[in-house]
Amino acid sequence: MQPNSPIMQFVPFIAILVIFYFLLIRPQQKQMKERKLMLDGLKSGDRVLTQGGMIVVVTAVNGEELEVEIAKGVKVALVKNGVASVLKSA
Repeated sequence: MQPNSPIMQFVPFIAILVIFYFLLIRPQQKQMKERKLMLDGLKSGDRVLTQGGMIVVVTAVNGEELEVEIAKGVKVALVKNGVASVLKSA
């Protein structure tokens, strides 16, 4: 092939796309999958850290909504996406 052929001009673009896939897209997809598994695995009794920085205990799971206890006898509703991480079971 000649160095100035149209195919050779696209090789750097293809290489950049491959690099973007392996360095940006694939890790982000893996992280999203792990987060979905974490949120789907929430159950009553789990201690979680919310996006707002509060540590709460899950008392009930109702679809996409959680009932959490923020203090003794104080329960509030929280959307599952508001959970940053699961700390440990109570």
